[in-house]
Amino acid sequence: MPELPEVETVRTGLERHVVSARISEVQVLHPRPVRRDLRGPEGFAAALTDRTVLAARRRGKYLWLPLDDGNALLGHLGMSGQLLVQRVGAPDERHLRVRFILEAPDNGGGVSRFELRFVDQRMFGGLSVSEGGAELPPEIAHIARDPVDPDFDDAAFVQKVRRRASGVKRQLLDQNLISGVGNIYADEALWRARIHGDRPGDRLTRAQVVDLLAQVRGVLGEALVQGGTSFDALYVNVNGESGYFDRSLHAYGRDGDPCDRCGTPIRRVAFMNRSSYFCPRCQPVPRSGRAPRSGV
Repeated sequence: MPELPEVETVRTGLERHVVSARISEVQVLHPRPVRRDLRGPEGFAAALTDRTVLAARRRGKYLWLPLDDGNALLGHLGMSGQLLVQRVGAPDERHLRVRFILEAPDNGGGVSRFELRFVDQRMFGGLSVSEGGAELPPEIAHIARDPVDPDFDDAAFVQKVRRRASGVKRQLLDQNLISGVGNIYADEALWRARIHGDRPGDRLTRAQVVDLLAQVRGVLGEALVQGGTSFDALYVNVNGESGYFDRSLHAYGRDGDPCDRCGTPIRRVAFMNRSSYFCPRCQPVPRSGRAPRSGV
């Protein structure tokens, strides 16, 4: 599933290509991607036609395009969703679900026409019109800010993590606590911080949580520079290009490979219907029992 760096890469592409463009036509080619919009496919299309895109924004893994009527086009890529900018008449992608035809001023004083396409093989993603959602769609107001948001509250995050007895990786994946961090980047940040994902939050010192947050930001920032992580053709940016951060991974997906730090084979374990990857030497499994907290 695309995580913060992948979604942010798509957002910056949308910002570059679709802001100030007018949506002249909407074609819903499959109803499932707009299933959360109570208007239905025809109402969804009507609510967006002749609207102008004012910006491209993100909260965690959600994207939205504020519109000139105060509403917003809200989207989530799910596991395989793609938003692609294409020329009018380009061959349709196999899993094309929704087509937007846009018009924007060109450098010559005329109008250029192009398409924004929502492609989704597995159809876990979706689009909807958020009423009054231009500033922040109410559907996602409960989602926490992400660690690259300038308004993210570091002190509150550290305090909340240390108050909870749940494992720290589970907390990193809690979108109500910190958004945008998924399985891949959680494993990478924990490897960098030398913390096992099952370590209870209330067994961590303040310094450990502060360092972990710094490692989360570090790994997300590096992934952003490289356009995200692509293990297959399902994640691409708006131009259809893959990210390359998978070449820099130290833990995730490296079961049996030597740890880049100590040489111990990386281990894979089941976690929340997914997988966790860690170095058993650098990130020792926490001992059972509730030892007194040490440190501050």
